[in-house]
Amino acid sequence: MSRRIITLLAAFVAVLGLTVLVPSTASAAACAAAWNSSSVYTGGMTASHNGRNWQAKWWTQNETPGSAEVWADQGACGGGGGNPNPDPSGFVVSEAQFNQMFPNRNSFYSYSGLTAAMSAYPAFAKTGSDTVRKQEAAAFLANVAHETGGLVHIVEQNTANYPHYCDWSQSYGCPAGQAAYYGRGPIQLSWNFNYKAAGDALGIDLLGNPWRVERESAVAWKTGLWYWNTQSGPGTMTGHNAMVNQAGFGHSIRSINGSLECDGKNPAQVQSRVNNYQRFTQILGVPTGGNLYC
Repeated sequence: MSRRIITLLAAFVAVLGLTVLVPSTASAAACAAAWNSSSVYTGGMTASHNGRNWQAKWWTQNETPGSAEVWADQGACGGGGGNPNPDPSGFVVSEAQFNQMFPNRNSFYSYSGLTAAMSAYPAFAKTGSDTVRKQEAAAFLANVAHETGGLVHIVEQNTANYPHYCDWSQSYGCPAGQAAYYGRGPIQLSWNFNYKAAGDALGIDLLGNPWRVERESAVAWKTGLWYWNTQSGPGTMTGHNAMVNQAGFGHSIRSINGSLECDGKNPAQVQSRVNNYQRFTQILGVPTGGNLYC
């Protein structure tokens, strides 16, 4: 029913002394991630509490929105349970939260590409409690953020490394060329044997055509999820198992680059990953859990 007809109808029934209920066209804003008493919020970060969105004016922790001056009321919100997300994948990170995590990301790393890729590994961010699922998503994205400079770089920036990623001892060699297996994608897939293994697992010929990882968003995301869900690297468990079994974020770092970063080898790099994880869990409204370092 158009607003003009509703207005005329209301005027008519008013003459008759009746009451008409005019439907509202306004809708509440989507709720931000639910406020968490153990999370740290800095100025500008948002959280939802008791059906309203709140924005932190400055650093705060364990100060309840609505009862502390640090929080500015942003108005009523509704729906989404703190995670407004119409995507049919059911990913625990909404597109709005994804964009908040990666404000300067390369458009190649699309949210739709990520959610499409998740069909290859249905256990990812869908195992355990809601908190565990969000912690796993935050952990994966935190490592990805570090590997790509905030989802900016699609390929490895040090071109001098390119010819070194061909292991000729493998029977299949390097059919795409000696310098073709450089780092690409969200976890910077590199080496001919990793392209072969990822391609075999995903049903894609990445050994013969590694360039697909830098040209197709869903393929790139799939290689990242392949490593996260199936590869322990220099660690003792996959990133997926580290998070769903609550071994801690530190074990995910070890599985990705532990031989170069863990055990005191490069604490600044480890801290960068931890900082990302802490920020992303804040956005999702969940605690970080223990064992953050490796």
